[in-house]
Amino acid sequence: MKTIYFSGKAGDGKTAAALGIGLKLEDEGLKVSYFKPLGFQKGIAKKEDDDVLLMREVFSLPFSSRVINPIALNPQYLSGMQHKEPESILAELDRSFERLGKDCDVLLIDGSIAPEIGFNQEIDDFALAKRWHATVIHVLKAENDFDLDRGLLYQEIWSCREIPVLGTLLNNISRTQLDKSIGVYQPLLEKRGLPVLGIVPRQAEIAAPTVAEFNSTLNGEILAAPDQMNRLVEEVVVGTMTIECALGYLRRAPNKALITGGDRSDLALTALETSTSVIIFTGGLYPNVRVLARAEEKGVPVILVHKDTFATVESLHNVYRSIHPDNTAAIKIVRKVIDEYVDCRPILEYIRG
Repeated sequence: MKTIYFSGKAGDGKTAAALGIGLKLEDEGLKVSYFKPLGFQKGIAKKEDDDVLLMREVFSLPFSSRVINPIALNPQYLSGMQHKEPESILAELDRSFERLGKDCDVLLIDGSIAPEIGFNQEIDDFALAKRWHATVIHVLKAENDFDLDRGLLYQEIWSCREIPVLGTLLNNISRTQLDKSIGVYQPLLEKRGLPVLGIVPRQAEIAAPTVAEFNSTLNGEILAAPDQMNRLVEEVVVGTMTIECALGYLRRAPNKALITGGDRSDLALTALETSTSVIIFTGGLYPNVRVLARAEEKGVPVILVHKDTFATVESLHNVYRSIHPDNTAAIKIVRKVIDEYVDCRPILEYIRG
C-alpha cells in the first residue's frame, strides 16, 4: 500500500485534487481509500465533515465518518485536549490509518486546514506524513507572490524532515494569475527541485462558495430570496465607499457578495443593478423595505448579521466550497480537470514502484 499526503491551506483545493486523482487511479484499476486525520469544526455543534461524506460515497468506503476523520479541531482545540496525552491522540490516528490502509493500493490523506496546524501536539502535516512514510503532493493556490513564498517555505520544511515530495499542484489559479503561474512560479519551483504536476485554472463551479455556505458560517437571518441560496459567490466587496466611487467598482466585480451596514440602502440598491449574488447587512440594522422588494424581484438573497462589518469579513476568511456527493456535475468537472491539466504519470510510477 502506498500513501499520498495532500497538503496545503484550506481553500487551495486539496480535497478536489485528491478526489480527481483518486478517480484517475481507480480508472487505472487501483483500489483507493481516503483518510482525513484532522477535520475542522466550524461551530459548537458537531456534524459530519462534508469532505468525508463525499469521499466515502465516491470511493464506496465501508467505514464510519469517525474512522475516516477521528479528530476535529477548532482554533481553541487545546482546551479540549488538556486531559489527553499526545500518545493517546496519535494512537487513535494510527488505528484509523491501519484500518483505512488495509486491502487498498493507495491511501489518500487529506491534510489539515494548514500544514502547521497541530504542531505543538505533533499532529501537523509534517509530523504525520513522516510518521506514516507518506509521499506528499503539495497543493498551492498562488494568488500572489506571498503565497509562492509560503509554498517554498513549506517545501524547505518537507526537505529538512526528509519527507519525499512528488511535486506541487498549482491549483485553483485565477485568470489574472494564470500567465504568471506558468511564466514565473513554475520555473521558480522547479529551480528548487520541485516538479510542478499541473497548473489548474480556477473552476467557479467547484471553487466558488455558495450563498448558503456563506450563511452557514455567518448564521444570519435571511430577509429575501431564500430559494436562491445556491448562487455562487466569486468576489467579496465591502461597501464603505460613496455611491460615486462604488458604481464602477460594483460593475467590475461579478457574482459578488456586498457586505455593508443596514443604513446603506443606497449602496445596496446600486449593487442590485449589477452582478450581485448576495447582500449581507451588518450591525443588526434592518435595511429599507425597498431593498428587500428589489432583491426579491432580482432573486438576490439578503442576509442580516449582528456582527460589525470587520468581524463579518473576518468570519468569511474560512469559507470555501465543498462538493457534495449528489453533485455529479461537480464530480465530472473535477475528473475532467485532472485529465486536462495534471500529469499523473509520476503519481502512477510512485504507486506501482
